[in-house]
Amino acid sequence: MIVRNRIFLFTDIFLIAAAAVSAFVIRFDTFLVWPYLVQGWFLIPLTITTRLALFYLFGLYRRMWCYASVNELLSTALAVLAGSAIVTILIFGVGFPLGIVEDFPRSVLAIEGMLSFLFTGGTRFSLRILRRAGSSEKGTALQRRSEIPKRVLIVGAGDAGAMIVREMRANPGLGLLPMGFVDDDVAKLGMRIHGVPVLGTRSDISDLAIRYGIEEVIIAMPTAPGKVIREFSALCEKAGVRYKTIPGIYELLDGSVSVSHIRDVQLEDLLRREPIAIDLEEVGRFLADARVLVTGAGGSIGSELCRQTARYNPERLILLDHGENSIFHIHRELAALFPNLDIVPLICDIRDKDKIQQIMGRYTPTVIFHSAAHKHVPLMELHADEAVTNNIIGTQNLIEASERYGVKRFVLISTDKAVNPKSMMGASKRVAEMLIQGMAKRNGRAFVAVRFGNVLGSSGSVIPLFKDQIAAGGPVTVTHPEVKRYFMTIPEAVQLVIQAAAMGKGGEIFVLDMGEPLKIVDLAKDLIKLSGLEPGRDIDIVYTGLRPGEKLSEELFREGEHI
Repeated sequence: MIVRNRIFLFTDIFLIAAAAVSAFVIRFDTFLVWPYLVQGWFLIPLTITTRLALFYLFGLYRRMWCYASVNELLSTALAVLAGSAIVTILIFGVGFPLGIVEDFPRSVLAIEGMLSFLFTGGTRFSLRILRRAGSSEKGTALQRRSEIPKRVLIVGAGDAGAMIVREMRANPGLGLLPMGFVDDDVAKLGMRIHGVPVLGTRSDISDLAIRYGIEEVIIAMPTAPGKVIREFSALCEKAGVRYKTIPGIYELLDGSVSVSHIRDVQLEDLLRREPIAIDLEEVGRFLADARVLVTGAGGSIGSELCRQTARYNPERLILLDHGENSIFHIHRELAALFPNLDIVPLICDIRDKDKIQQIMGRYTPTVIFHSAAHKHVPLMELHADEAVTNNIIGTQNLIEASERYGVKRFVLISTDKAVNPKSMMGASKRVAEMLIQGMAKRNGRAFVAVRFGNVLGSSGSVIPLFKDQIAAGGPVTVTHPEVKRYFMTIPEAVQLVIQAAAMGKGGEIFVLDMGEPLKIVDLAKDLIKLSGLEPGRDIDIVYTGLRPGEKLSEELFREGEHI
């Protein structure tokens, strides 16, 4: 790196001097510019000194130019522009009044600035061109040695689609050949993105698949709701081509997309909602330098809470769970991803009041995400005492310790089953909500609750059960043909929990707008189809009847609650 920077430094000295001389040649339309150079002798040392200093300040000697992008182009342009402005001020603002400079042609400075940008920027961006040419040759050789690239059609001519195509074009060795885009925005038809044309709209997928020999369709729309993904999936099935997608925006936290994100369409994709605008800056402000305690940290929701909280660099992240194996795994994962973060793994049952007090006194968390709970409805009907001691008394222990040791924000993970509860699990979570609201009323702190629907992929949810049943050849068991539930994904749920913590003033119960509830039997059918099978033909669906504590449908609000 040091050697490369020295080469750029010496090259820039030569090129900036050449730009100054060339500016005189162009301005006076002659190669005999020695007399003019003698008169304007100060221009060359002045531009060299000024531009080299600004190139250093703008970081142009600390970049990998073989990976140059628009950001590097903008930095180069700004550095050159700033240098031209300083040189102009020094010559005409200082030199003329002091009599150092006389009768200097202003157009020379404008020409010199443009030439400096072309010369110095050109040498840098030539490295990217050479690298791309080299990678293309390497990729072509790999293709010759391996197989013919797969012809793909990209759905969505937006930022995500453009990033994926750029990666495919820059790396032929991936074995993917983008033939074109499909987009419902007719204004984009006929346009080209990275040399790849927009060929049609969704209605043209079947015809385009035949005309161009498409082998795979990639749905590159991370913000598209599940309804749209369903429609495109159906069109691809009708066309007889395989289809894949990229994760939703809740999973792509930074918004960046690459070929590595492409995967088979999953049930979660069919249930996507349009992303809710989350103020990540506000979230980052309240978590940065906070001491965060996550209960149930080894569970599906708790572990994802830990992952997303760690991104904001808290002062300390405390992982608390009753299960030693789950804490071991999440602690090992986080320690590898965030080696500089202070992470404290703790094994503790929240029903142990004395130990909770000791932990709170020793680590003094300022933010608590309370995810630990018994959540399985039929099991809690059989073990009501466990639901009460864990979900109610355990929560009360945490609340009392939080008040004693000055916790500023407390978020309870609740459930839609707490609304007009029919089960012990729902009733115990409703009592926990009331405890949170009572404490917020007494101490005025930001103690809030967040009601979830069913969380896809969480431990104990219906989806892993369906997958196991499909893998075993069926049948898939559904309790009742009319049973409905609200659904949300783990990343979506967790980001909204963090947002609720940032927004909460005290006593609120936050509820995600999860749209309309979905029939469980429809989810089962979708999952069977995504497995490449046909419901009723390859996999049977059997109805087993509602279990103890279950309702046909859940509610989000109690009568009389102010929304």
